[in-house]
Amino acid sequence: MQPIPIRTTVVGSYPFPGWLEFAVKNLNEFGNADREELADDAVIAAIHDQVTAGLDVITDGEQTRLDFNLSFYGFIKGIKENTDELRNFGPAAHDQRGKNSIVDTLTAPDGLGAVKEFKRLQKLAPKGPVLKASVPGPYTLSGRLLPNEKYKDRYAITEVLLPFVKKELEDLVAAGCTEITVDEPSMSCYAYKEDTKKFVDIFNRTVKGIVGKCRLSTHLCFGNFKGRPVGYRSLAPMLPDFLDLAVDEVHIEMANREFAEIELLATFAEKLDVAVGIIDVKNYYIETETDVVERINKCLKYVPAEKLAVAPDCGLSQTARWASRQKLANMVKGAKKVRETL
Repeated sequence: MQPIPIRTTVVGSYPFPGWLEFAVKNLNEFGNADREELADDAVIAAIHDQVTAGLDVITDGEQTRLDFNLSFYGFIKGIKENTDELRNFGPAAHDQRGKNSIVDTLTAPDGLGAVKEFKRLQKLAPKGPVLKASVPGPYTLSGRLLPNEKYKDRYAITEVLLPFVKKELEDLVAAGCTEITVDEPSMSCYAYKEDTKKFVDIFNRTVKGIVGKCRLSTHLCFGNFKGRPVGYRSLAPMLPDFLDLAVDEVHIEMANREFAEIELLATFAEKLDVAVGIIDVKNYYIETETDVVERINKCLKYVPAEKLAVAPDCGLSQTARWASRQKLANMVKGAKKVRETL
């Protein structure tokens, strides 16, 4: 059950302030103390927008991550950027993100950085909202690492990364984090062609040490690179196996898919709480309060209010800040309006 019915939450990321993007391109001009101040100020801005919107759950907006996934590679030893197949021009696609070669044994001696991020959020956030951390799962984290003779395929790389993520999650709980999302969009993107039972096994071994020690969720979307999905956009291939994920809540992309397969929410809700993406992060149409009310009522036909949360489809890092503010504010207003009718 949700802590409150029709809870309002987010996935993790939030758009950078414009000044932060400029600063990142000129980091060599800043000292270490300056960089820490930049990070604090950016997180304060993300917190401000989320708290002003009235969200029940907030994050640090992932303001110190240049990419929800690739930023973690800076903490992993034994890899080197590979630009052999990098494409810099033409229409946007994932091959413009680059890949990394594995050149030595993979290690993460100093963790993955999420604990430091969460401690910053603890320091800067006001009392009231629940503070959530989001960490990519090992299968998604493996996505931009190239196999080699030692690590034969993506699954072999995943197995090496799994204990890194597992320890980071356990360290987050030890630091006082009570709500965590393990982000595994690669699993939902490729459920149509991969072994979904294998996915569930990987996921459950990753979170084993924190099950029952925090509110745990996973985010299942179909990718977002500059407004474009990358996966086969259907929930059906995930079922029934994903019902065995060891989570309290599953977050499902719906708005950008025009609520296709909405009836399958009922299947998920039989075993899990469901956070439904009712705000489209890939569209600059600003959902009105009325839109939000209509979408929530549509979801309530399949998910009881006490098991329902609402959120954007995905992280907001690729949605302009002015739009993100308005979208979140209207989402909260609509959710409160429906909650008052219960």
